[in-house]
Amino acid sequence: MTVPAVDLAGEHTAVLERMIVAPSVGLFRPVGIETGTTVAVGDVIGVVEGPGTQDPVRSPFAGTVMGVLAHPGERLRLGQPVAWMRVA
Repeated sequence: MTVPAVDLAGEHTAVLERMIVAPSVGLFRPVGIETGTTVAVGDVIGVVEGPGTQDPVRSPFAGTVMGVLAHPGERLRLGQPVAWMRVA
């Protein structure tokens, strides 16, 4: 019995919404980000502060911020959504 080939077309999805997630555990400090802000790939939208560390939260996508999901000073866990955006 042969198994049919599977077409993995996930790379071509038309989903326009994306999440920016926390890169580490710590307290969230936003950096001039609010709903409607346009960001480019690599733009810093905030910082996660841990004991002796500061990890920038960078946007992996270009687009418009639709909402900031983390509050200033909120304790975040690794991978927690920080902002919701619509990609360009």
